[in-house]
Amino acid sequence: MGEFVRLEVADGIGTIRLDRPKMNALNLQVQTEIEECAREATLRDDVAAVIVYGGERVFAAGADIKEMQSMSYTDMAVAVEGLHSFTTTLARMPKPSVAAITGYALGGGCELAMCCDFRLAGESAQLGQPEILLGIIPGAGGTQRLTRLVGPAKAKDLIFSGRFIKADEALAIGLVDRVVPDDQVYAAAREWMSTFVGGPRFALKAAKEAIDRGGELDLDSGLALEKSLFSALFATHDRFVGMESFVVNGPGKAQFEGR
Repeated sequence: MGEFVRLEVADGIGTIRLDRPKMNALNLQVQTEIEECAREATLRDDVAAVIVYGGERVFAAGADIKEMQSMSYTDMAVAVEGLHSFTTTLARMPKPSVAAITGYALGGGCELAMCCDFRLAGESAQLGQPEILLGIIPGAGGTQRLTRLVGPAKAKDLIFSGRFIKADEALAIGLVDRVVPDDQVYAAAREWMSTFVGGPRFALKAAKEAIDRGGELDLDSGLALEKSLFSALFATHDRFVGMESFVVNGPGKAQFEGR
């Protein structure tokens, strides 16, 4: 457990909880602690799905600008490796994940949210990539993940302007997947992730890998990846359990064991 970020586990769900008052600014320490929690969540058998949550007031309002202000080019050339390390580690967790967004998710906070498989936002949440207003561009994956989520034209609109968008617009363009009342964000995220608890762990891992890695490949290479992952699942016990249950009891009744 870090000073500003901790992993809380209950009922098969791991919550990566950011707690750096007042705005959960993502300084170098917070980035390191998020990465450590993501690695722990990956390794723990009692974590089936993950929520990234900044609390009731704010998700994360971006990088720590005061920390960045004095950095030279050579300082940032080193620090940017950490930016990409913590976001990549989070994105590659082999388990379903959701960003539970309250308040602001800006700059690095928006980039953090985009590392999750899903984004669930409160009605008053605001998202954006305002780095252009500082004379820079997103540096923790924003130019790439935002483009893949909403398309190049909408990504350019947000990144070129630096404007904040509200939850309803974020939902309309595909930046978030669900919008709920502000006071229901965390509960709704838990309810969503609970649907993966007790699921076929290796099949979920394979599905995530096929989709995420396949999106970076040409079609033939993506199909080859799918073929390999599909075949490998026939070595798992859950595949036997799932098919046996289907034959005997019909669909949707299997009790998976995660092996």
